[in-house]
Amino acid sequence: MGNTAAATAANLAASEALAVGERELGLMRRALAAAEAAGGRGEVPVGAVVAIGDRLIAEAHNERETGADPTAHAEILALRRAAAVLGSWRLNEADLFVTMEPCPMCAGALVNARIRRLYFGCDDPKAGAVRTLYSLVEDPRLNHRVEVVPGVLAAEGAALLRGFFSRLRRMPGTGER
Repeated sequence: MGNTAAATAANLAASEALAVGERELGLMRRALAAAEAAGGRGEVPVGAVVAIGDRLIAEAHNERETGADPTAHAEILALRRAAAVLGSWRLNEADLFVTMEPCPMCAGALVNARIRRLYFGCDDPKAGAVRTLYSLVEDPRLNHRVEVVPGVLAAEGAALLRGFFSRLRRMPGTGER
């Protein structure tokens, strides 16, 4: 096993040992509520929150369609808002909760923001850059690694996404029905 693979395996074992308690479930429920709001606005239903301890610092959901901004993913917006509240881009005491596994752009932003720990819901088989396709946040070649706790309320996040895309496919003019 190479150094990268060994480090990833060690980080996987360590992160899966982290407990998910009422604090974590409550914060993920906030992210799920943000995701629901996104879906109601025609956005892909992904929500994110940033917290330090029990203090909620920032909350966001996808705004790519409404903002005509390809970078307006929930994680990016939550990181920007948290940095503004704290007056620093260094979020090394903060945890991010997001309803779906981050993409490469968002995973890179988590590393650059020095997020302490990432809690995510469902896997993203098409763009997941934390566990599914890549392991960016735990790559030992980078200057920071993020602890990862996968699968927090994953079924709820996945259900929001399935429902959203099912409704989208049934809409006239979208091709599939």
